Amino acid sequence: MRLRLPFRSVQELHPGPKWRALFDEAWPAYRRWFLKEGDSARPSVDQGAVALERHMPELIPTYTRLVDLAGGDDLAARFLAHYRPTPYMSGCSQVVWSRSEPILIRNYDYSPELCEATLVSTAWNGTHVIAMSEVLWGALDGMNHHGLAVSLAFGGRRVVGDGFGIPLVLRYVLEFCRNTAEATAVLARVPSHMAYNVSVIDASGSYATVHVAPDRPAAVVRTPVATNHQGQIEWQQHALLTYTTERERFLTSRLADPFETLGRLAERFLEEPLFSRAYQRHFGTLYTAIYRPLRGEVELRWPDRRLVQSFAHFAEGETEVDYTPVLFA
Repeated sequence: MRLRLPFRSVQELHPGPKWRALFDEAWPAYRRWFLKEGDSARPSVDQGAVALERHMPELIPTYTRLVDLAGGDDLAARFLAHYRPTPYMSGCSQVVWSRSEPILIRNYDYSPELCEATLVSTAWNGTHVIAMSEVLWGALDGMNHHGLAVSLAFGGRRVVGDGFGIPLVLRYVLEFCRNTAEATAVLARVPSHMAYNVSVIDASGSYATVHVAPDRPAAVVRTPVATNHQGQIEWQQHALLTYTTERERFLTSRLADPFETLGRLAERFLEEPLFSRAYQRHFGTLYTAIYRPLRGEVELRWPDRRLVQSFAHFAEGETEVDYTPVLFA
């Protein structure tokens, strides 16, 4: 069995037929996921709309447009609010580099079958954004034309509570924040339904990691490294499966080395211990993303290929990635 995944690059400055096509393709699987715990476990349309209005009101016009594009379906409207969604988790390693220029590098570790694999270029609210799409209008990682870059990693805690799926919060940050200070304020204010570590860096080189969770206040820490725990290990089995402490120590040691170069650091994300082959456990590395805020450029890397896109030049198309060699290694 071979497992190939086409990574798509799609540009649509305002939601329209291209977004609708992505919705039509992904909705059957997302619908099953949304109802995994039963219809009554998910909030109503009114609950989702009220939560959006309270915490991220600037997103309401875009949300309304997307619901209309989805056909005004009640279930789709509930899903698109991303309020108290079905729990999910991933792996991920993230680092910010600020020696020569501000850079954000991250590995996204998850299951190939569950990845949208779509890099989208948009300007929904007057801010140009390039981001890896998740849950159809959220972001796994991304950058805006102000030079703000963000990415997420699961926080390694089982707690689930009241709040939004973090990809939508990252989308909100990219749409309406210009720098790290504004982004950390939003991440501290908007509730997340699970624990996540969000890496942030802006064009000035200011950076932070924000530990968000539904059961305690967000913690803004001035550390350049984020993996899959928040300080102390709270979920030992997950930590052992994902090697979160080993990856954190490795990245910290590389940044502490005065002879480490940006080029070599980026290459390390395609090597152990950062690169994961645990695809059957849903923790395999799907891509490395390198965000360069001063250039307005993102580079996606795989062991045998790479894709570069930017605000100045964004080319639509597909890049096919074959995970079979590592899946069955």
